[in-house]
Amino acid sequence: MNRILSALFFAVLALSPSLACASESAGLDGSTLPLPWALPFVGMLLSIAILPLAAPHLWHHHFGKISAAWSALVLLPAAALHGVDRAVHVLAHTMVLEYVPFLILIATLFTVAGGVLVRGNLHGDPKTNAALLAIGTVLASVMGTTGAAMLLVRPVVRANDGRRHNAHVLIFFIFLVANIGGSLTPLGDPPLFLGFLKGVDFFWPTVHLFAPATTAAVIVLVVFVIIDSVLYSRDHQFRAVYDPTPDSPIAVDGRVNFVLLAGVVAAVLLSGLWHPAVSWEVGGVEIELQNVVRDIALIVIAVLSLRLTPHGLREENAFSWGPIQEVAILFAGIFITMIPSLAILRAGMHGSLAPVVGLVTGAGGEPIDAAYFWLSGGLSSFLDNAPTYLVFFNIAGGDPQHLMGPAARTLMAISAGSVFMGANSYIGNAPNFMVKSIAEERGIAMPSFFGYMAWSVGVLIPTFLLVTWVFFE
Repeated sequence: MNRILSALFFAVLALSPSLACASESAGLDGSTLPLPWALPFVGMLLSIAILPLAAPHLWHHHFGKISAAWSALVLLPAAALHGVDRAVHVLAHTMVLEYVPFLILIATLFTVAGGVLVRGNLHGDPKTNAALLAIGTVLASVMGTTGAAMLLVRPVVRANDGRRHNAHVLIFFIFLVANIGGSLTPLGDPPLFLGFLKGVDFFWPTVHLFAPATTAAVIVLVVFVIIDSVLYSRDHQFRAVYDPTPDSPIAVDGRVNFVLLAGVVAAVLLSGLWHPAVSWEVGGVEIELQNVVRDIALIVIAVLSLRLTPHGLREENAFSWGPIQEVAILFAGIFITMIPSLAILRAGMHGSLAPVVGLVTGAGGEPIDAAYFWLSGGLSSFLDNAPTYLVFFNIAGGDPQHLMGPAARTLMAISAGSVFMGANSYIGNAPNFMVKSIAEERGIAMPSFFGYMAWSVGVLIPTFLLVTWVFFE
């Protein structure tokens, strides 16, 4: 009931265009917002980080209400200070144009991937685990980080459910499959898709990010094999007495969902390539035909997956709506509370974060690519990486032809930072939380918010420092 009420709360807010008809503003003016406007977003992050550990019962039963409360601390002052019309328009713009398409896409990928059942079980030794992670890393740029993560997370969990030490396998799974692997095509991760919509060539990331992505992935995979080998050796006695899913031959059911996955790819590509110049203004928000067609197509594909997947297969796959419900509710709060923070960033040198923005520009006005990599990445670790990518894309000039040409290394830095560093925290990319939720549902004791970040700081930050030295200095 808590989840239903919270979802209804956000839906009512997002679908109230009649309140915003008089609005003519495109959004909040970030140059006029002081830093305290970012406090609800900080509170939202701290709630996600601390409450599941400090007050698990409170969080489990009331996280939707907590998310709604932090959202209200942005919306109510915005309405009081800037007017109800303007506040609701900004909310509708964020929810209708950013959150709803985001949720439809990941929910469709979640549904389709959940209809593929990999029967049997592999033995989760270091070689097998490394192979699964490598395959997922490659698939992430083909079917998206969400699709690849949802397809492989359950087989990875089953392969390692007879081990005492197994949480680290899912942590590295998030690093590679849910993030770094999605850096080679616009289908891989939302920031690159937004770049595609802005005019960046489809295969530009494939060509220009292949070297840094491969470097980062290989380093992380080697570190994983070392750690997994050590922990595997310590699991010997435990493995001998406990394995709920013994090894058995591998088979794949629900193959119709691979056809539907191709439909997802086609729908996403269509929205980027087809521009009929038809749009409607609803509540001050411009809605374009190609995006409506894409979202309707994705919903139809999700429904077809539910109808065409053989009966009982999802139950065998331990499929549940819990992970996507949790992502939907928490990311609604994240999207709303980060509105002022992103507005301040968009204000550039005229906003409260001008010193931060100034870090990406040299004394002669030249871009500092290493700073672009770390700032876009650092913010993408906690803010949604898609709008963060757009902020730095615009700070770098916003001209796709220039950024693909003379400023190619700058665009590489922005793209790599936004995609790679989504792995730095559970909220850096939507699949992160979904993997965590599924793993916990299957009995794996995943680390807390800060516990996960201890892993990311220890493994990823040195990797990204090396990537910076090789490619962006």
